[in-house]
Amino acid sequence: MNTILYILFILAFIVHDGEEIAVVHKWVMTHGNDLCEKLPMLRRVFNYLRKLNTKAFAIAAFEELIVLIGISVYAYIGGPYAIELWSAAFMVFSLHLIVHIGQAIVVRGYVPGLVTSVLLLPFAFLVMQRICTTINASQLVIWTVVGVIFMVANLLFAHWLGFRHTNRFYTE
Repeated sequence: MNTILYILFILAFIVHDGEEIAVVHKWVMTHGNDLCEKLPMLRRVFNYLRKLNTKAFAIAAFEELIVLIGISVYAYIGGPYAIELWSAAFMVFSLHLIVHIGQAIVVRGYVPGLVTSVLLLPFAFLVMQRICTTINASQLVIWTVVGVIFMVANLLFAHWLGFRHTNRFYTE
């Protein structure tokens, strides 16, 4: 990998999460009840997202950005398993983009993060091609699974951090 990919990944994350930060709370407050009726199995998720105000979401996204910058710097200096770790982070981000597109298909409309997901998909595809020339398929699968597990754990921590530093739940 090269330095420009590390920087572009960080910028892609900032742009994508910027879209989410800007619209997620208002979108959930506007569409949450309708979506709970259409998708009752996701009621807990929508109720949780209603409590996550914009500031809390921004704090959570900032924590994730710090982790991503740390992984990218580690890859840049070439530590042990650095390329595999960075590749796992990138693969998880790319899966995240695809999830947004899938969500939009399910709800038959806009979801927070959709615009940047569509715009970033070609970039993600090109970088994934580059990753596949660096890491074999079995390693990539293993590292991607490790990345997903880490991402879920970190997401829970990041949201906890966001709630903790806003000191309140937001309701309208």
